[in-house]
Amino acid sequence: MDADHQQPTSTFDDIETNVGSSLQPSMSEFEGGSFRDRSARVLVHNDRVLRLLTTDAQTAWEQASRTPFFQALMTAGRIVSTHELPRDEIAAMRLPCESSAVLEHARVPFVSYPYEWSFGMLQRTALLHLEILTEALGAGLILKDASPYNVMFCGANPVFIDVGSFVPHAPGEPWAAYRQFCELMLFPLLLQAHRQVDLQPILRGELEGISARQFLKWLSWRDLFRPGVFTHGWLQVALDRPSQSATTSTVSDLQASGFGTELILRNLSGLKRLIERLKWKPAETQWTDYRTALPHVVEDTAAKTEFVRSVSSSRRWSLVWDLGCNDGAFARIAAEYAETVVAMDSDHGCIERLYRSLSDVDEHTTAPSAILPLCVNVANLSPAMGWRGRERKRLEERGRPELVLCLGLIHHLVIGHNIPLPEVVDWLASLGGEVVIEFPSKQDAMVQRLLRNKRDQYEDYSLEQLEASLMPCFEIRQRASLPSGQRTLLHAVPKFAARGTER
Repeated sequence: MDADHQQPTSTFDDIETNVGSSLQPSMSEFEGGSFRDRSARVLVHNDRVLRLLTTDAQTAWEQASRTPFFQALMTAGRIVSTHELPRDEIAAMRLPCESSAVLEHARVPFVSYPYEWSFGMLQRTALLHLEILTEALGAGLILKDASPYNVMFCGANPVFIDVGSFVPHAPGEPWAAYRQFCELMLFPLLLQAHRQVDLQPILRGELEGISARQFLKWLSWRDLFRPGVFTHGWLQVALDRPSQSATTSTVSDLQASGFGTELILRNLSGLKRLIERLKWKPAETQWTDYRTALPHVVEDTAAKTEFVRSVSSSRRWSLVWDLGCNDGAFARIAAEYAETVVAMDSDHGCIERLYRSLSDVDEHTTAPSAILPLCVNVANLSPAMGWRGRERKRLEERGRPELVLCLGLIHHLVIGHNIPLPEVVDWLASLGGEVVIEFPSKQDAMVQRLLRNKRDQYEDYSLEQLEASLMPCFEIRQRASLPSGQRTLLHAVPKFAARGTER
């Protein structure tokens, strides 16, 4: 695989179990995608995130970690907090293989991937890469990878996690990861901004991004005059000569021609200006003003807010999921009582607006938001992906929620997506946490809209059937009828938890 097409090492991605009898009672699990960077493999050991360095990688780490820019960015939370472990501690761990040095990284609250991010999240990730690379070049370093998988989000803040990507920059060496940057970040952003092509399906469909040739197929000839399209798209295709000798190295050719640091810096500066100026205005949808446009939603807001706050304030939660979060109003309530809230919605515009509001707040506060907004369709959740399905985790494998808010969603799953009601409840039960479910009856205006052009085959869709489906796994703690008269809220607790200590 070409260097500029390598998938990076993501510290908090899928894990590959690698347990032998020599490791007991300790357990070490190699991160599923870390095999792509043999010099800085990552593993999870007793819930600690470690990076095992070869001799060359240790040298690069020592050079990078001692620079003022690296320390400043790590202090600011833009590079993941990392420290090197002492040799005696490493020896006591009985790790699965020898290494020249071992680093420990701080864990991020929840793993997310670029194909679940909004436009603004990918845009900020691209700008973070350019900022770090510019600083690194000034210290005699370069990033060997340029992928959004090297970044995780803590709330609305992007954090660079792949410290193994820093390597010494040889005089005249070009930026070999430029093509990867374009394919995984620049091209999807340009398509979203200029052609309204959602970036999530593109990145989910191809983990290595979209090539320049593919990118241009989405565009008209008029688009060649848009900033960046000709320079970074058309010229790449023109210079990618199929007839080029197999023995020819583009990197070597550029190095031999005197490709200096100043050329890279000019390219980075131009990319930064280009990406900063990209704008995407989400289209207006039925969900844009959902909470204020529909009379029954307005009527129910106060009572629903009180119910959600009552449940949320009952304890301190480690992880909360808000499914179908819309504008994030209830995610914000849960965040007052939780370490992390993952707010999910299939509507890209809703998530983009939520991200922008969270990002604006984070820029003016010292404490980052606890809310992580993600573009997720509950009826089509992110699957395990990559080599042997181990590089990228299923959503459910990245952290089990202690509380799930399922508000204004269940009728869309059952009637809109034809998922049997017991199946929905079974999935919620598999998550292992408490749930808050809003159930609209068939007389509800939104349910009537969903049924308008359908044959009513949903005999299982009733409050009685919902409660019967909950009964084997849950105990219903609270019920409330909303003022509109057609919606009911339920707070259900897993029976194994209900049998424990009463809260």
